Amino acid sequence: MELRTVKLFIIIVLIFSSGSFGFAEVEWNVIQTFKLDATPIDTAVSPDGRRIYVLTEDGNIHIYSANGIREEKIQVGNQIDQINLDPKGEYLFISSRQNKTVKVIALNFIYDLDTTGAPFKGAKNAPVVIAVFSDFQ
Repeated sequence: MELRTVKLFIIIVLIFSSGSFGFAEVEWNVIQTFKLDATPIDTAVSPDGRRIYVLTEDGNIHIYSANGIREEKIQVGNQIDQINLDPKGEYLFISSRQNKTVKVIALNFIYDLDTTGAPFKGAKNAPVVIAVFSDFQ
């Protein structure tokens, strides 16, 4: 046996005899279950973990908050069979094997802010409210 072969053999024996590459037990628990009206096909999670996107066979993408509340539903058509998010969570990629297409959807979430009782400047019933968040110390 060559010296190289002996060294390699000794390294392999040491690795497998150390037990560090053995099998480990895994504990797991179901944290949450989403009950859907249609069969899920694919899922994606936003990079910050705040939203879960579920594509269903009826051609809808259900958007859930991390605590399981459905925030929105987007109709994309039943030919869509896969979804994915960009690393920043700003774009949703939907693809169709049947149509041989990939569509990029920009995600913009609109929030209603309750400004009741907040200080304001201008007309009380103005159609647009510009909210400025600052430190009121």
